[in-house]
Order: sequence, then C-alpha cells, then structure tokens
Amino acid sequence: MQVNLPEKRYYGIGELAKAFDVNASLIRFWDKEFDEINPKKNAKGDRMFRPDDVKVLQMIYHLVKERGFTLEGAKIHLKEGKKKTLDNFEIISKLEGIKHQLLELKKGL
Repeated sequence: MQVNLPEKRYYGIGELAKAFDVNASLIRFWDKEFDEINPKKNAKGDRMFRPDDVKVLQMIYHLVKERGFTLEGAKIHLKEGKKKTLDNFEIISKLEGIKHQLLELKKGL
C-alpha cells in the first residue's frame, strides 16, 4: 500500500486515517494493541505520529489487511523478524511504486 503523505515531522490521526483509507478508530486501536507504535501526545491528548510510526502502521496494514494475518500473528511477526519484515516491506513498497509509474507511462502511450 502506497501512502501519499507530505514530508512532515508529525501527522494527525485524521491524516493517517485518510491516507490508509480506514477509520481513525482503527488507527487508535492499533496504537493500543501494538507496542511498536509510540505517538507523541500534545497538551490536548491528540496523538501525533512520527514518520517512524507511519512505517510501522504501513507494516501492520500490510500484514493485517493485505496478507490476512490475525492481530496476534502480526504482533508475533513484527517482534520476531522486525528487521526482515521491514526490509521485505520496503522492497514491496518500492516495487509497487515502480509498477504504478509504469502503468502511468503505459496510459500515456
């Protein structure tokens, strides 16, 4: 899943929900369930997600929504092979980006 977000230091939960095309409640739920997500909270208590948190959310989305993992399975997968999972996820993301660019070029022909 390609997430199109501007380069920023922090992202609000609404921005992420829109980028992932999910409800904000799902992002909140994943925040509570997965220890790997550590958003900062402002004075009002709003979650402010860093780019590292967004990468973890992308991995969780990929495992749960695209590959069909259960939440427990995704937790185990992230904890056991975080480096390997991250490397594989980055490769998949880059390939999806290349595929999208190639399809755009094909449309232009």
